[in-house]
Amino acid sequence: MSLCRELRFYFDHVPRSAALNMALDEAIFESTAIPALRAYRWDHAALSFGYFGKFSDVERWSAERDVVRRWTGGGIVFHGDDLTYSLTLPANGASLPTSRLVYSEVHAAMRDALRAYGQASELARADSSRVSEACFERPVAADLMQGPRKIAGAAQRRNRRGLLQQGSAQIGNLPDQFVVDFAQYLCPETQPEEVPAQLIARAEEIATERYASSDWLHRR
Repeated sequence: MSLCRELRFYFDHVPRSAALNMALDEAIFESTAIPALRAYRWDHAALSFGYFGKFSDVERWSAERDVVRRWTGGGIVFHGDDLTYSLTLPANGASLPTSRLVYSEVHAAMRDALRAYGQASELARADSSRVSEACFERPVAADLMQGPRKIAGAAQRRNRRGLLQQGSAQIGNLPDQFVVDFAQYLCPETQPEEVPAQLIARAEEIATERYASSDWLHRR
């Protein structure tokens, strides 16, 4: 199954700060009229935590990492060597797939892309018990697993504009072509594009207003 008939794919090769990465995802979400995938990296070690999380849970890492509160939910995710992506599905007056279907289809596409690189994986069948606030220590249904190890998870935000899924995959050193393959499993015939300058400019505004602000970081 394909989640969309067309997909705008931003393969963002420029490592960016935590605040700007979050802001770019939001800028795409607020502006795109067609489904959009952005794959990206971090300019140095970072940590993101969910919209409903408490800063006190992550404060101990703030001296060694960029710490940022996401607009999506979910737990604590450590970033640096991971592959991070966002998927935006705009509503455009039509009914969207369910959140769970999007979650499972994205991870199924990643699973299928990994097969070409000799890596077997499967989707988790059920939620595991909570052991901490760290996202990768608590698999939930449809997370991507290699044996007992969770290698990909995601968080979502849904409103009248559409659905945003932000995900992270900890799958080692794979070539850039893997990301292209992943995008094409989501939507065939997809080709990577550069992130437009006007989108970066809008993201810089959002980063200043929200993700780089102390009020946003410490709101809970």
